[in-house]
Amino acid sequence: MRTARPRSAMVASLAAVSALVLAACGSDEDGADPNGEITLTINVFGDSFSLPDNRELYDEYEKLHDNITIKENRSDFGTHHQNLQARLTAGSGAADLEVIEVGQVSGYIGQPDKFTNFKDQDVDTSQWTESTVQRASTADGGTLIGLPTDIGGLAMCYRTDLFAQAGLPTKREDVSALWSTWDDYVDVGDRFVQKVPKVKWFDAGGHVFTGILGNDEETFYNADGELIVESNDAVRDAWDLTVAAIKDGQSAALPEFSPEWNTGFQQGQFATITCPAWMMGYIQANAAETKGKWDIATIPGGSGNWGGSYVTVPSQGKNIDAAAELAKWLTAPEQNVKLFKTIGNFPSQTSTWTQPEVADFTSEFFNNAPAGKIFPASLENAPVQVYGPQSGVIGNTFSGALNSVEQGTDADEAWESAMNDIKAAAGDG
Repeated sequence: MRTARPRSAMVASLAAVSALVLAACGSDEDGADPNGEITLTINVFGDSFSLPDNRELYDEYEKLHDNITIKENRSDFGTHHQNLQARLTAGSGAADLEVIEVGQVSGYIGQPDKFTNFKDQDVDTSQWTESTVQRASTADGGTLIGLPTDIGGLAMCYRTDLFAQAGLPTKREDVSALWSTWDDYVDVGDRFVQKVPKVKWFDAGGHVFTGILGNDEETFYNADGELIVESNDAVRDAWDLTVAAIKDGQSAALPEFSPEWNTGFQQGQFATITCPAWMMGYIQANAAETKGKWDIATIPGGSGNWGGSYVTVPSQGKNIDAAAELAKWLTAPEQNVKLFKTIGNFPSQTSTWTQPEVADFTSEFFNNAPAGKIFPASLENAPVQVYGPQSGVIGNTFSGALNSVEQGTDADEAWESAMNDIKAAAGDG
């Protein structure tokens, strides 16, 4: 999940989070009482394991363990990760379970003593790909700080009604054929905005930029852990193409996870959105009245990945064993399949991809699109991307910089400002 995934804050300022914030939403000192009753808190961003009006998995676990009560606390992406680091630094205040997004997890690997080691929790790590496990493991492989939840995959969600207005094909096979490359996608966007000038082609430049880079192995860091963002032609090319689309009037300039973004979905202010699997659940939850107007096409380039998370158990918790058992249950294949069907978070266990419940799954909301086939296909040839300690911060920075271009900032000035911020955050400035 991304999953669900605001990019609004810098992790570089984590130490500045106030002590008042540290106390909020953390583990209860009296999470376990003398009668054996345990309250487990789980801090999440977005729809990690539930929807705001549907906590089916938590209810099921509570029925299976009548002494367990689960309390979920939600906050936005940036605030969630800032608070987690601040609480780890303070040594108190973290929840029993904390979710960490895949782009952020490498920033926590250097603090293995602050997390429960799942290598000591009888976990079968072979259910996930080696690279998925490696991202949440220390360099020597001795400590695994988190268990994988979902994985993104990449597709392109689009509004069939708006495509029809522009005289574009609406069937997903024909739409997929429009863009074998991201350059093609931008070219089609030029045609669209000329035909339907009151509607934009995509929601925000940051999403296009992320989608373009979703098929590159090395983006912000290389395999040696070196920061290469400024010298990497793939990053600059993705920036330049996104900026070109913005200048051509294709962007609705809606910051993700903002009220304006939600309104954009509801009112049909844009025709396409770079769409990892978890985005399906977000659209359904925030624009229910658009059911049947959406469909899902292949992502330009044919493959890519965006998203995924890990559930961790901070070692400062009062209920570590119970929390670890809940983490293992929440990330088991059976629960991951249920989440895919109800929320859209695509399961990270490769064994689930061929199960009929997943492989044959179609989304009624998205015009019966075969989501169970589209997202695995996008992952088949996707590279194993390299992440570094500040990958999440860098992604935030680029999204903010592109939003500033959408608001009128000169693109070269926005690039230079982003480079300075990235170097400062990475300690390279």
